[in-house]
Amino acid sequence: MKSITTYKQRVFGLDVVRAIAILLILCSHSTILLFPESSSTIVKTIQFFGTIGVDIFFVLSGFLIGTILIRHIQNQQTSLKQFISFWIRRWLRTLPNYYLVLIVNIGLLYVFNSEIPKQLYKFFFFLQNFSSQQPDFFTESWSLTIEEFAYIIGPVILLALGLFFKKLNKWSFLIMTCLVIVCITIHRFIFDVHLTKIPEHLSWSKILRKVVIYRIDSIYYGFLGAFFAFYFTKSWKQLKWLSFGFGAFLFVIIHLNIFSNQLNPDHFSTFFNIYYLPLVSISILLTFPVFSNWKKHVLLTPLITKISLWSYSIYLINYSIVLLTIRQFIDVDQVSLIAKFSILVLYWILTFAFSYLLFTFFEYPLIKFRNSINNKYLY
Repeated sequence: MKSITTYKQRVFGLDVVRAIAILLILCSHSTILLFPESSSTIVKTIQFFGTIGVDIFFVLSGFLIGTILIRHIQNQQTSLKQFISFWIRRWLRTLPNYYLVLIVNIGLLYVFNSEIPKQLYKFFFFLQNFSSQQPDFFTESWSLTIEEFAYIIGPVILLALGLFFKKLNKWSFLIMTCLVIVCITIHRFIFDVHLTKIPEHLSWSKILRKVVIYRIDSIYYGFLGAFFAFYFTKSWKQLKWLSFGFGAFLFVIIHLNIFSNQLNPDHFSTFFNIYYLPLVSISILLTFPVFSNWKKHVLLTPLITKISLWSYSIYLINYSIVLLTIRQFIDVDQVSLIAKFSILVLYWILTFAFSYLLFTFFEYPLIKFRNSINNKYLY
C-alpha cells in the first residue's frame, strides 16, 4: 500500500481527474483575484466550476482511500493497530503540508497587521468548521477538515462492526459506507427542517456546504465507487461509457434546471440542503469508470502527472498565500485590463513556483520518509 508517486505506478485517468479539479479551482480563484465584485454570468460560471473542482477532489479522495480500506479488509488487516497505521500513513501525507501552510498564514496575519481570528486554536485540531461556519481565515482549509474526519470515521465504524462480526468482509465496508451516507443525509434533513430560511448575513455555502457534519458523505460516495470498482470490476469496465453518459447527463440536467429556473438556496432550500450536493457527487462518481480505465498518453502523461503531484501544494498555497498577498500590495480593482492580465500571469507563476518548491523540498521528502518506514512498524 505504498504511495503512488511514479509515472509507472499512477493511474493516468485519475491523475487527469485531479489535474482538472485543481485547474478548475485555480480558474475560479483567478476571477476572485481580478473581478471580486463582478456579477457577470461568465465570471459566476467560472467560479461555480471552482466549487465543482472541490467536489471532484472529495469523490476522488473517497475513491482512493476507499480502495485502500478495501485492501485492508481483503488482507485481513483490520485490527486497531493496523487501522492506527492507516491513520499514521494518512497523517504523514496530509498534516505536514497543512500545518506548515497554517503557520505561514498566521505569520502573514502579523506581517499585514490583520485581525487574528477568534478561536484560532481550532485550526490546529481541524475544528474550525466542524459544526458551524468557519472564520474568514485560511478559507481553503474547510475541505481538508472534511477529508480528515471522513478518514477517521470509516475505520472507527469498521472496528465497531468487527465487534459484532468476527471477520470483516466487503459487505461490512458497504454497510459502513451506506451508514455514513444515510446519517449525514438525515442530518441535512434536520438542518433543513430547523432552518427554513437562511438569514441574510449568512450564506448557504458557509453554513452547510463547507461544514464537516453536513458534507462527510461526499467522500463516501467515492467509497461506493471503490466498492464497485474493486468487487465488480468487469461491469465497472464494460459499462464505463454508459455510466459516463448518465453521469454527464445528470450533471447537465441538474444545473440547466438551476440556471434556467434561477433556483437558489434562499427560495429552494430543501433541494439545495438535502439533494443537490449528493446528486453532484453521484454525477461525478459516474464518470470514474472511464477515468479509472484511461490509459496513459505519451505526450500528456508527464505534464498531467506533475500537476497531479503538485495539486495538494497548489490547493494550499494559491489562495491565502499567493492571491491574498497580491491583493495586499496591488489594488487590482483600479488597474487597467492589461495590468490585470499581467497580475493574472503573476498569480499563476507564483502559485506553480511555490507549489513546486513546497512539493520538492518538503512534501515529497516526507512521502519518501513515510514509504521508507519498515512495514513491521505499520502493520
